[in-house]
Amino acid sequence: MLLRPNQRTKLDDTNDKLFYDYPRFVTHVDEGFIKQLTDLYSQRLKSNTRIFDMMSSWVSHLPSEMEFAHIEGHGLNAEELARNPCLDNYFVQNLNENPKLPLKDQEFDAVLNCVSVQYLQYPEAVFSEIYRILKPGGIAIISFSNRMFFQKAIQVWRENSEATRVELVKGYFKSVEGFSSPEIIIRRSSVPNVFQWFAGAGDPFYAVIAQRDS
Repeated sequence: MLLRPNQRTKLDDTNDKLFYDYPRFVTHVDEGFIKQLTDLYSQRLKSNTRIFDMMSSWVSHLPSEMEFAHIEGHGLNAEELARNPCLDNYFVQNLNENPKLPLKDQEFDAVLNCVSVQYLQYPEAVFSEIYRILKPGGIAIISFSNRMFFQKAIQVWRENSEATRVELVKGYFKSVEGFSSPEIIIRRSSVPNVFQWFAGAGDPFYAVIAQRDS
């Protein structure tokens, strides 16, 4: 899979560093989504392992009862990352300018990306890096909902349905030889969209999960 140039475009094409220059100490999904994500981490991550939290912020939604050997953070706002109590270390890097991660081969047991995959303009390169830094058998968990900074999401994400976005992330994994067949988790309200606001329906929860082959 290879995105066409027009599919990578953003409505706001200014440098992403400018957009994220000031910290946002808010959560971008509701409590229901966060609980589902933390529960998923509890089920799929292992204690005393090395975690890379890609495109992180001031919270990582990791289960408080689990201890990890090392949690490396990455993002675009140093003030947010400094506030995150989970991170043992972090670095700032714009992956749309340079997708090459300053991390060693096969260094991590898990790579996490929460509600940020929609902003990657070169996801094929980034997912190749995810594969490179994962240990054999390591897991990558990409989670997202239907929220976004619309002006910063790439065109193919903005203009497609939620179901198509799931297929898109599956395609990112499949573009890299050596990942397992992606597993999909979809949890969304059965209430029709037009009534969801009145019914208080929560944010839909999507996760696409794959492992580096052993």
